[in-house]
Amino acid sequence: MGTTSTDHGVQAYAWVTPATLIAIAVFAVLVIAAIIWGARLKAQRKAAEVELRDEAEAIVANTPVDDTAPTEVLVVPPPPVAPAPPPLAASETPATYEPAPVATPAPSASPSATGADDLTLLKGVGPKLAARLAELGVTRFAQVAALSSAEADALDAQLGTFRGRLTRDRWIDQAAYLAKDDRKGFEAEFGKL
Repeated sequence: MGTTSTDHGVQAYAWVTPATLIAIAVFAVLVIAAIIWGARLKAQRKAAEVELRDEAEAIVANTPVDDTAPTEVLVVPPPPVAPAPPPLAASETPATYEPAPVATPAPSASPSATGADDLTLLKGVGPKLAARLAELGVTRFAQVAALSSAEADALDAQLGTFRGRLTRDRWIDQAAYLAKDDRKGFEAEFGKL
């Protein structure tokens, strides 16, 4: 004998037991309780917002406005700014470095074919900085050693990203030794060449 259609219907609902029905009912009750609880919290929050708004409006409405009393204004002073330098007189021009002519070539540590010294022997001078100095007309140790304080400041101002190295690395002192080809004095003061 085969199975009848009623047997298929019974088998389709075989998973439905009293325990399953009870679990579904408990879950449904919990969901409904959560929805009701959420609705109550929302109503309480709205009531509190309305109460706060009403209190704020009442305070504003009961506060007398005194138009004659001065109001305090907090004034924050701007940050201090360095004073501008005084204007140049008609006879003054901005300082720029003009290389001093070297009367007699001094012996150099490593002269090149052009008669220029190897300025990279100065501590703190690399190839890029030596090229920048050459662009400014400084190619000899004697030129660096002979710089006055004003000329050194003017040259330093034209060094761009290398500004400050002339003083910090004591180029004038170094160049004085190298212009005289005094390697021992240089190395005693500044270290090995």
